[in-house]
This record gives sequence, C-alpha cells and structure tokens, in this order.
Amino acid sequence: MRELHRLRDAIAAPRPEDGAAAQRHLDQLTKPPGSLGRLEELARRLVEIRGGRAPAVDCPVIFTFAADHGVVQEGVSAYPQAVTAQMVENFLRGGAGVNVLARQARARVVVADFGVVTPLPARPGLVSRWVGNGTKNIAREAAMTRAQAVGAIEAGVALAEDAIAGGADLLGLGEMGIGNTTAASAVTAVITGARVEDVTGRGTGIDDATWRRKVDAVRRALEINRPDPDDGVDVLARVGGFEIGGLAGVALAGAAHRLPVVLDGFVATAGGLIASVIAPAARHYLLASHRSVEPGHAVALGHLGLAPYLDLGMRLGEGTGAAVFIHLARAAAHIYTEMATFKSAGVDGPRA
Repeated sequence: MRELHRLRDAIAAPRPEDGAAAQRHLDQLTKPPGSLGRLEELARRLVEIRGGRAPAVDCPVIFTFAADHGVVQEGVSAYPQAVTAQMVENFLRGGAGVNVLARQARARVVVADFGVVTPLPARPGLVSRWVGNGTKNIAREAAMTRAQAVGAIEAGVALAEDAIAGGADLLGLGEMGIGNTTAASAVTAVITGARVEDVTGRGTGIDDATWRRKVDAVRRALEINRPDPDDGVDVLARVGGFEIGGLAGVALAGAAHRLPVVLDGFVATAGGLIASVIAPAARHYLLASHRSVEPGHAVALGHLGLAPYLDLGMRLGEGTGAAVFIHLARAAAHIYTEMATFKSAGVDGPRA
C-alpha cells in the first residue's frame, strides 16, 4: 500500500492558469475562435495535463492487459475462457485489431499477462505480471484478496513507470479477458450507484437468456460481496479483475507524472473509475477516446465527467479505441504548436 499512498499524494489537479494560457494561445491562431471545435478543447486539455508545456504525442504506449474471470462459470459469455489465451497469442503475433491500429498510430503495445488461466509460455513481447489463476467467481465470493488487488494495481504502476522512463508521452488503456464486461458492470454499478440493468450490456454479443444470467450474476456479486464504493481497492478485490487493477495502476501512474491517460472502452473505463476513487484528482488526467455501445460505458464516463471524442459503435476493447484516438491527440498537438498566429502570419484578427 505504500506505493499507492506515494502515488495518491503525488496527484493534484491541473492548474487553471495553464488552461487559461493555452486558451489565449488558441484564440490567437489564424481562425475564428473555437472554429476547430473539440480539437481545440483537446489541445487545451493536453497543455493543462502537461503543466503548461506545449503538447506532443511522439511516443504513445498502449497497455493491453489480459486476465481471466471466474464468473464465466455462470454462463455470461458467448465465448469460452480459452479465447483469452488465444487472443494473447494473436497480440504477440501482431494480428489483432489493436496491433493494426497501433501500427498506424505509431504506438507501442505492451502485452501483459495478469492472470490468464491457460498457461502462456515465456516468449518475446509477453510481459508476465501474473497475480493469480484468474479471479474467483464474483457471483459466489470475492474476486480476489485485498493483497492481490494491491499487487495488480502496483504491477500496472510499475509497467507504466517503466514506459514513462523510456519516453512515453501518452498512455492508452486496453484489455482482454473473457467475462470481463461482467466484472466491469459490477465495478461501474458500485461506484456510480447505477442500477445493474442499466450498466450490464451484451459484451461479446450474447443473446437475451445469457444477458439475463449476466444481470443476475452481477446482482448476486453485489449482494454477496458488498463492496465499499468509497474504497477503490475494496471494489477491485470484491468484484473486479486483475487486468482492471493493472489498468487502474497505469492511470494512477500517468496522473502522478502529469501525462494524458486515454481510456478505451467499458472495461478500461472501469479501471479509470477505480483509479478515481483511490485518487479523485486522477480523473483530470483521463481522456475518453470513444463511447462504446456497452450501456455501462456512458454511465461510467458521465460519472467521471468525460465526453468521448469518438462514437463509432465500437465494442472490441484491446485498446483499439485508444489507438484510433491517438491520431486526434496528435492533430490537436500539431494545431497548437504549428499553426500561425494572426500576428506571425500578418493576418488581421477579429475586430475589437
């Protein structure tokens, strides 16, 4: 817990004066004020997050963490648990959606095993941060021990800080784990106070009967485990997932180092929710790449006060939304640093 206390103490909200200065610069560029819409908003946020420094997105890193979930025993997914390990192999071969999109965005993908049930042999590109042999079935008992929850978060912190030491200037959150939208639904219901039915979606494309089982599993998880919504570690331990904890750790590390942390979809945003409970100021460093079709995602983003930049009907996870968003962040940074001002271009500005 000492590591978490260190990070929490290091996280403070951005300074309003940095945002105000960024806005003055944006208003001096050769365009009507606000005419680039949310690109200007994003540029301002990047400046605020970086403590007043000019924004740059030169070395983005996407963290794709994998783990399994015992709640699949309740029949909540359209896919077997073995798919988690199979998809990790696909990530390592570079054939998954996140790999394709990350290559286009010139982003590095960190693939880490936080608790995949099927043994994964050591191989280049695979980082082992194994916390346990998948979580327990949250519909019947706590997902993990508190010590495991802390361990998962701190493992995510360590991976993020390694990337930051290597020059990372934007951190993207991604995941893989059959059954993890069930855990994300439980986390979101606890922290936001929303009804279980309103935050539980179709995940991998389940039918009506499976959805009803999923809702029942989430409801039982909350009734049996009674997580404390004011204690992010407790929420993670009782109804979360190892990969969700790792992503919360990445978010905390990014906030502590004043870097933008880009949420992908529903499961990654559950990690952001947990980080925001542990350190409330961390939410200022989170950016919502897109809105997933999962209903709980909109609820979670609303709780965090985030408006997504894209709405493409995506629901893949892996960090794919974060990868697409990198292009927008890079565009916003270039607008801020390369566009001429009225004065430098010799163009008349708006009338006083």
